[in-house]
Amino acid sequence: MTSLNARRIRVVGLGMACLLLAAGPALADRFECPVTGGDLVFGQEAKVNSLDMHASSTISTRNIAMHIFESLMTRDETNNPILELAEAVETSDDGMTHTFTLRDGITFHDGSAMTSEDVAASFERYKKLGVERVILANVERWETPDDLTFVIHMSQAQPTFLEDLSSFSVPIVIVPAANAGADPLQMEPVGTGPFEFVEFIADSHVKLRRFEDYQSNEAFDDRTGFGGYKVACVDTVTFRIVTEPGSRVAGLETGELDAVEDVPQASVDRLAANAAIEIVPYENFWIHIATPNFEKAPTDNKLVRQAIATALDMDEIMLVATDGAYNTNFGFQTADRVVYSDRGNDFFNVNDQDKAKALLDEAGYAGEELVLLTNRDYNTMYNAALVMAEQLQDIGMNVRVEVQDWPATLATRDNNPDAWNYHFTGWGTNTSLGYLAVFKFLAPPQPIYAMSNPEENMDEAFNEAYSTMMNAPTFEERAEAFARTQEIVMEHGLALPFGWLTKNQAVRSNVSNFVPFRIPRMSNVWMEQDG
Repeated sequence: MTSLNARRIRVVGLGMACLLLAAGPALADRFECPVTGGDLVFGQEAKVNSLDMHASSTISTRNIAMHIFESLMTRDETNNPILELAEAVETSDDGMTHTFTLRDGITFHDGSAMTSEDVAASFERYKKLGVERVILANVERWETPDDLTFVIHMSQAQPTFLEDLSSFSVPIVIVPAANAGADPLQMEPVGTGPFEFVEFIADSHVKLRRFEDYQSNEAFDDRTGFGGYKVACVDTVTFRIVTEPGSRVAGLETGELDAVEDVPQASVDRLAANAAIEIVPYENFWIHIATPNFEKAPTDNKLVRQAIATALDMDEIMLVATDGAYNTNFGFQTADRVVYSDRGNDFFNVNDQDKAKALLDEAGYAGEELVLLTNRDYNTMYNAALVMAEQLQDIGMNVRVEVQDWPATLATRDNNPDAWNYHFTGWGTNTSLGYLAVFKFLAPPQPIYAMSNPEENMDEAFNEAYSTMMNAPTFEERAEAFARTQEIVMEHGLALPFGWLTKNQAVRSNVSNFVPFRIPRMSNVWMEQDG
């Protein structure tokens, strides 16, 4: 058996199987809150459709829910897999069995003790309705030989399985077995995390409080990524929904908000000059992107999708959308990643209206309405849709911009294929997780993958490349499959990337140890108290 424990975990997604220290012998003092108490009020830019972390892929859900829930595995500060609710995992030499030993003494917010039965029930629910249930595609079954042991049996060995399982995009969070029968988006927010749920007032706020019985992971000395040694220093956190950018800026300046998720680039210089405010930017936060509907004309036609991609000036779109906080470097991984590829670049930022018109003529486009589904919660998505509409109108397309709030756009995308052609969103968490996660939202059985009219076996080619990327035995084969998948996505217009956005977060000066990550992490953050 190859032992992988909380102090040493084998990562098989890199060029060679290498050992990374998830946590070593304590070389520094373990984190303690310098100050405790206070209500940290965070200005969140988008509305929340649910706190059901199995069934919602939205950033707005993850911002809050990942303070409530935890998983067997997660990622550290540099996005390497680490253990969280498991203290050890052993993988058989043939890769067909993964045996997790759970941390003892973990308690849910409802007071019940976490056991392997809860883990099994959570996995069952996720297999049934989890957004990224493709994670479990190669799993045959699981078993619970005792309260602290959870065994996964594979139908076929997958060298990337543990890396895939550690994804925090839409993670398999562990919930009480009693709650695991809930319908999608209806599960009670009861987890094992450092903060427990207090109240959710739609379109207003979500309030959490310190979970007094939380067991920090003593395999670590400090918070790292989504895991590590987490401590709730503040008494409560209020995630206030503030969709208007100017209101977030004003709330930060007056002190009504202690931290905010997004500051418009146009306000950065003024706020940076305020000694009471600190700007904390996060570069390459997400790829600004629109995903097409393959079931509704005219985007059911590959030539139309190619014409649209060919017509667009991505620099103009991103400049207007972000006020300049962007770059238009191509790739679904940044250039510093080991799997970076420029395959598919020929289909990006072409900005050739004559060629686009010729492709429309070849497609037989006859003025069918093109509906761009966007929202005002994420103002950059709204602005991107407006500019894209203007550019497509310039090549003779009949374009309508449909504006809803963020949760409504997701419901429309997933449940009403007759109502839209492109849905505006951001790919950030999946791109940060690495090449295995990037295209999961396009792989079956995801709801936005709807290829009812496959062209030139495109769906077959995508699925073959994607499967090779996930299952090939060597890194070189998987990296090549990633490049091939990326090229297929671009050539066939399966996704329409505009560019990489820089997210400007900000905090008041009395908020300490707030470090930007994929979510605004409130663990190990404290507030200096007046007096």
